[in-house]
Amino acid sequence: MATPKQAKGRGSKFVYDELKREILSLVLQPGTPLDETSLAERFAMSRSPIREALVRLSAEGFVVMLSNRSTLVAPINLTELPRYVEALDFLQRINTRLAAQNRSEPEISLMTQEARAFERACAANDYLAMSATNRDFHMAIANAGKNPYIARAYGQLLDEGRRILHMHFDYIRASSTDSLLGSEHEDMIEAVRVQDIELADRLAHNHTRQFHNRFVEFLSANYSDGFDFELSTLPESA
Repeated sequence: MATPKQAKGRGSKFVYDELKREILSLVLQPGTPLDETSLAERFAMSRSPIREALVRLSAEGFVVMLSNRSTLVAPINLTELPRYVEALDFLQRINTRLAAQNRSEPEISLMTQEARAFERACAANDYLAMSATNRDFHMAIANAGKNPYIARAYGQLLDEGRRILHMHFDYIRASSTDSLLGSEHEDMIEAVRVQDIELADRLAHNHTRQFHNRFVEFLSANYSDGFDFELSTLPESA
């Protein structure tokens, strides 16, 4: 079989970016098989860059590479949601505390820019942009904390959570009592700006709690399996 002619300027990074976008936006559903041969035909590439992209996605937890050499889009394990939110809460709080301690004025400006980008994405009803700009906002805070190790771990959790956000965006936007656009981001920026570490910690915690509560409400409204996702170790307020 002739090797597919690779599109100019495209390689493993292009495949990685496209597949990641489709996974995060749930175009590729959890558990979907990813066949290297089919992907090579789709992207007009040899299997080598396809394999490189899948290995990178596997390292980041977006796909699962099985022992029989097949690859699947990573499942979303809802039973592990409480553990996920506990980890998110810890990292969100410590990164926001560090930002309040270490931030610079240019970093405050960047946080504000990212918050505005999220608002524009919400106004456009662009779910992929909404989850991306939400991540960018929180990473602007994390980077202001100036601990790259903690920020890196936080970024990985934020990426994992983007699929969960996509699952319930419609539910939130249809809600008569809840809104994606509150004052949470602005309040966090202000706490970081005035270097109120304890307030920054409390707002970060409440932001995590809101994320948890919204998703539990979505599950309760859309599924009847009786999942219990209450977090015994995550208090209502810090």
